[in-house]
Amino acid sequence: MANDHPYRPPAVQERAGGLLRSLGYIGIETRRLDDWAGFASELLGMQVADRRNRSFVLRTDERAARVLVDAGAGDRVAVMGWEVADAEALAVLAARLSDAGHAVAPGDRDLVERRRVAGLLVAQDPLGNRLEFFHGAADAPSPFVPGRAISGFRTGPLGLGHVVLTARSPEAVIPFYTGLLGFRLSDYALRPFPAWFFHLNSRHHSFALIGTGADGFHHLMVELDSLDDVGQAYDLAQLDEGRIGVTLGRHSNDHMTSFYARSPSGFMIEYGWGGRSIDPERWQPFECDFGPSFWGHERSWLAPDKRGEALRLRLDAAAAGRRAPDFVRGDD
Repeated sequence: MANDHPYRPPAVQERAGGLLRSLGYIGIETRRLDDWAGFASELLGMQVADRRNRSFVLRTDERAARVLVDAGAGDRVAVMGWEVADAEALAVLAARLSDAGHAVAPGDRDLVERRRVAGLLVAQDPLGNRLEFFHGAADAPSPFVPGRAISGFRTGPLGLGHVVLTARSPEAVIPFYTGLLGFRLSDYALRPFPAWFFHLNSRHHSFALIGTGADGFHHLMVELDSLDDVGQAYDLAQLDEGRIGVTLGRHSNDHMTSFYARSPSGFMIEYGWGGRSIDPERWQPFECDFGPSFWGHERSWLAPDKRGEALRLRLDAAAAGRRAPDFVRGDD
């Protein structure tokens, strides 16, 4: 893909009033139910709960369900669930989407119960991804118990983490997320691949889009409370040949120190620590033209020429003395 991608966000973006608060959950369809249970608990440290013959949920905090895993004919992320404040906000969002020509439907009682929420509606983005918007997520009746010894996940008002999609035509997708859903641009880059990052709260980004020439789901990020949690998971991941999709490194935009593990369904889980907090009301978006990572993050999914370009950008950043604070976090 050429570096000079035709789409650059406008200097002043039209943005809908913010109704979304955070990424609440994702749903996974898989043929590898047992593999997912082992991967999520033994490597990621999530808690497997409510295990049934063809489904279970994964917990990362007090919520009853952050990842919903169901047996199916394929392996994919089947749904992304975005949280709003209450039923009134859900109704406003439903009207906004409907008025813009997007089909919306209320979740039936069975779906609401399975999602452990008070109410939800279902829609699709321009790529055909299923989106659910919900309010009133239930907490579990018992404390979170990690699947392995970890300090815990950084969630709360920031949500589960962030999701990254791939798109053939980003310019056809971004206006939906900004103009209708209210995402705000954090920054964007054009090298070594085009990427756009958007926030809802003080997490640097809850959603991102990268131009890869294909539509799909790239990764889910979960953030840990301790750098040692990440390092110990990195050791564990290296015991499983082919598990690591992106090596340990530090991002230049959100300052996350992380690695990416290939999930049993093929998409990746970014496992990180130290993500920066931003002020959503005062943040000024910019073009990140010095590469996506300060160091590390060798991306096996990139074509060889792009991997070479990514390395050159990292080396140039090092030669220029580019650094980020060792650790800066404001109020979440």
